[in-house]
Amino acid sequence: MLSKKLHDAINAQINAELWSAYLYLSMAMCAESKGHKGVANWFNVQFQEEQDHARIFMNYLHSRDMKVELMPIAEVDTCWDSVLDMFKQTLEHEKKVTAMINNLAAIAKEDNDFASINRLVWFIDEQVEEEESARDMIQAVEAVEDNKYGMYMLDKELAARTYTQASPLSASAE
Repeated sequence: MLSKKLHDAINAQINAELWSAYLYLSMAMCAESKGHKGVANWFNVQFQEEQDHARIFMNYLHSRDMKVELMPIAEVDTCWDSVLDMFKQTLEHEKKVTAMINNLAAIAKEDNDFASINRLVWFIDEQVEEEESARDMIQAVEAVEDNKYGMYMLDKELAARTYTQASPLSASAE
């Protein structure tokens, strides 16, 4: 059984993951409205990933016989001045998510809850990837920022990004 503190924190994390999904969906819509279909695709993949992250936490709570409590999702921005602004906000947001995941791990450690620690290791590793991906996108956009053809080519490259279901969900489907 999870401690009340960890249970509440995981429920808050579920809400944060759903908010993240909503944010990335909003970024996708903004990018698409500006003609950046590849950037929109990149954010649509992020949208799907965040939904998976929420689902992994929900499945985990259920596996521990704990209740999932969904909360209202707070409003997100709906438009950004540039693609670069979107990716900069993405990096800042992912840093906040990393801090939240680290907090969950600290609570689990405090509780000597090794099962939760084990589940959280996947998220800790995932956050390293999320921050790296956002930094890579910032660097890529900065490299072509003033070059319309370069932005066109980057947008084409991002259009090829595909979604891969998060491994904890893939494993549970087998």
